[in-house]
Amino acid sequence: MKNKTGRYSGYIRPFTYLLDLIIINLFSYLLLSDDFHTLYFASLISISWIIIAINLGFYEVYRFTKVVSILEKVVKQFTLFTLLCFAFSGFYIQNYNSKSILIYAIVTVILILALKLFVYYFLRKFRTLFGGNFRKVVIIGSDKNVSQLVDFFNENPDYGYKLIEVFNLEGDKKSKIEDSFAFILKHKVDEIYCSLSDLTNNQIKSYIDFSDNNLKLLKFLPDDKEFFARNMKLDYYGYIPIISLRAIPLEDPINKYLKRIFDFLFSLFIIIFVLSWLTPILAFFIKMESSGPVFFKQKRNGLNYHEFDCYKFRSMNLNEIADLEQVSKNDPRITKTGRFIRKTSIDELPQFFNVLLGDMSVVGPRPHMVSHTEMYAKRIDKFMVRHFVKPGITGLAQTNGFRGEVENDKDIIYRVKYDIFYMENWSFLLDAKIIVMTLVNAIRGDKKAY
Repeated sequence: MKNKTGRYSGYIRPFTYLLDLIIINLFSYLLLSDDFHTLYFASLISISWIIIAINLGFYEVYRFTKVVSILEKVVKQFTLFTLLCFAFSGFYIQNYNSKSILIYAIVTVILILALKLFVYYFLRKFRTLFGGNFRKVVIIGSDKNVSQLVDFFNENPDYGYKLIEVFNLEGDKKSKIEDSFAFILKHKVDEIYCSLSDLTNNQIKSYIDFSDNNLKLLKFLPDDKEFFARNMKLDYYGYIPIISLRAIPLEDPINKYLKRIFDFLFSLFIIIFVLSWLTPILAFFIKMESSGPVFFKQKRNGLNYHEFDCYKFRSMNLNEIADLEQVSKNDPRITKTGRFIRKTSIDELPQFFNVLLGDMSVVGPRPHMVSHTEMYAKRIDKFMVRHFVKPGITGLAQTNGFRGEVENDKDIIYRVKYDIFYMENWSFLLDAKIIVMTLVNAIRGDKKAY
């Protein structure tokens, strides 16, 4: 079930943000008067540039984005940024040269546009010449929209899509759909494109369930009669409309890196100011009560089903079934110290090291032990969707009563529903709410914390 899409162009984006900020600050020093050479102005233009960019989607440039769209974003960014510079001058500079401000704005935006287009065309040329940064795709359907998309993929290799199969569903649709599922898994396909006019509602659902349970990106070619009210996203490949099954806010590079910065700083704070003194104290009681290590390490599944070592304070006596069986109420394996640290969720604190290393986030779907992940993936519909984002120390499901032991299928089904809702509706305010609720529950005590 492991899924690697070969998407590494996203790593370039943080460097373009940094380079853009360097350009606007460097040329403010070179082209503007000494009155502008202040930390206040540098901070203002840097923060304002990012805020304007976020609201305009300035950095939302993808492999299928048209150049005209890039130019449109640059014009809007240039206009607002220039107005901001003039507003600052009018309020804080008595005698300023409006011509120099305009020259500064034009020079910086031209340089940033040149950098943006260089990266855009470099990646397209890189895909064509070296075959890198490609995504394997298949198309399901037989109408004219499919033929147009086939031509698009075949004639535009620089977009980074490698079409490896087209499944014509004429005839025995059921068997052909099953064949497409087997093919997709065998050839590790990244994205599936389905023509809605060739599929019934039940068949569409089967593709949705299949893609969710196997970590495949599913997109649709709509016909004129279709309308969707779900959390879907409409893009255009050339002039061909493409619908993505769901829009995940954390796939946006800015959201992703801002969340990572928060995770890094928050985990560093906990490690320095809490774990630094708490660990020796707990180590004394854990070692005094039972033999074995202070920390418990267990393989769990994270982002894109990747396995990592999840750390906790050891709360049980050493036993051979720790990686197979969940802790239950009044479990004899739990020590006295373990019962206290589990009740207060202190045993989870070492996972801030996982957050610092980048395997986890402070907030996200809770990771399960590998054996349970494999079991739930077979039994629970859409369970695998949780692995589209990093797992968390706490999550929306845990703050709504679905933490700890899974006593029946209802527990895990609702956990998955909360996790998918979190993925599709993520925001910093939601993360903050979950963190506060987690602290409140830890102080108050949770009936399922045992």
